[in-house]
Amino acid sequence: MTATNTKHKDRLFRFIFGNPENLEWTLSLYNALNGSHYKDTNAIELNTIDDAIYLGMKNDISFIFVVINELILWEHQSSFNPNMPIRFLIYIARLYDKYIMRHNLNRYSKKILKLPIPKCVCFYNGLDVQPEEQILRLSDAFKKTKNDIINADIEVKVRMLNINYGKNKKLMEASKPLNEYAWLIETVRRHEKVVNDLEKAFDITLNEMLDDFVLKKFLIAHKAEVKGMFLTEYDEEKQRNLDREEARLEGIEKTKISVAMDMLKESFPIHMIKKISKLPEEDILNIANSHGFSVVMG
Repeated sequence: MTATNTKHKDRLFRFIFGNPENLEWTLSLYNALNGSHYKDTNAIELNTIDDAIYLGMKNDISFIFVVINELILWEHQSSFNPNMPIRFLIYIARLYDKYIMRHNLNRYSKKILKLPIPKCVCFYNGLDVQPEEQILRLSDAFKKTKNDIINADIEVKVRMLNINYGKNKKLMEASKPLNEYAWLIETVRRHEKVVNDLEKAFDITLNEMLDDFVLKKFLIAHKAEVKGMFLTEYDEEKQRNLDREEARLEGIEKTKISVAMDMLKESFPIHMIKKISKLPEEDILNIANSHGFSVVMG
């Protein structure tokens, strides 16, 4: 697994914590999440499906922790997504299928199959305010009203952790690589606001990084690749923000038009329609003309 995968670009989180070159960092993060103290990296079997791009999802990291037979799924998100449970459900189904074929298991056997226990974690470091930890449930998507009692046959729980720098201090103290990753992202963002150039911000941040950072040598050795990941992820995040803002403005505009149309139907004078709908007079007249409404002037 390298950043030059021909099917997709790696993301920095995966490049650091899902890299077979640095399984000690993967194990460090696992131990921090679970309060454990495992030391044998040979117990980690990376099994990320590299070409699994489905419903816009490419899972960041998945591995089987052999010692306790767990199937670990880690996903990194820079934008809050309440639909992570359904995404994890789709992905883990593919992983179990892969596991069954790899181990020549018979899914039609009269004996119950022994499968690894799924553990789903989403690491969030976006700019929207989110709690340090929350549980996202698939059943939340089934609810129609607050009083509905859901008795679904399938449930998926995703542990979502806020890993912005300064959050989840206990977790950060337990995993030095994760704390350094959080510092890296925060510092690049801070410098980018000043210099307005992501590449320069990254270079400044790398120069500021202390020599005792365990990530430093790795980041310097792969500087070009890491910088490319930053630029790609930043562009994707910027586009998502632009799309959200465009949708928000479009929704506001539709609301204004709807208000104007309702008031035209009730023969409100145009000065009141302007005041309530916040639309200019020209737009109100165009709406009236296109829908055959008469306009009360004055």
